[in-house]
Amino acid sequence: MIQLSVNGKDTAVDVDPDMPLLWVLRDTLGLTGTKFGCGMALCGACTVHLDGQPIRSCVTPVSAVAARKVTTIEGLSPDRSHPVQKAWIELDVPQCGYCQSGQIMSAAALLAHSAAPSDADIDTAMSGNLCRCGTYQRIRAAIHRAAQLLTTQGEPP
Repeated sequence: MIQLSVNGKDTAVDVDPDMPLLWVLRDTLGLTGTKFGCGMALCGACTVHLDGQPIRSCVTPVSAVAARKVTTIEGLSPDRSHPVQKAWIELDVPQCGYCQSGQIMSAAALLAHSAAPSDADIDTAMSGNLCRCGTYQRIRAAIHRAAQLLTTQGEPP
């Protein structure tokens, strides 16, 4: 049994320690918001937070996250009230939407460390997240909007 803390809840899973975290989240815990994209940590669709830092869950063995805090898109907020989620909705960022949970998780991690990121900061932080629909300009605009929401509403990232 591997002890996990996912979205603030402690749980134990009986899986192979080498199983990628992505499959534990999706198949064992039923948290399907985190997506499988490439399986090689190249696209960012599987991004989750590990102790507040964005990681690629498709290449992270579940044994590497034991006794650490994992946050998925479902755990970012219970009602889409996180400033990044609000901005994504307000600016209608997604086109197909498949990559968006990974995009949102990377953006939330950026804003947790940089309250007013520049375009260059955003481009650097988001460079590992691919969007096949090409919504990069809307993603950047939404990150700037989320930063405004954080500043004006005093909300924690």
